[in-house]
Amino acid sequence: MRDAVSRIHQVIGNLSTEGIAADPLRTDALMWNYTVLGEAANKVSREFRNAHPEIVWHRPIGLRNRIIHGYWSIDIDVLVTTAERELQGRAGAGTL
Repeated sequence: MRDAVSRIHQVIGNLSTEGIAADPLRTDALMWNYTVLGEAANKVSREFRNAHPEIVWHRPIGLRNRIIHGYWSIDIDVLVTTAERELQGRAGAGTL
């Protein structure tokens, strides 16, 4: 999960949403790493999730499902905003 978060930040870099959306490889990499993050979150045991209620586990899982089942209508701005607001500083955090 930490690796996926780190890669999400690397993919975004200092680019604008428009810059990311204009680059199909970057867009694919961004969606892939969110998919990996959500899949990994889904594999975390129920006991561990219950022991860490400060993490909103359903969000990365739901985002993964949205990307997998509705990839043609993904809003890149939502992915970038999520990285900036929800994942900021998380790659090295002990909570992931």
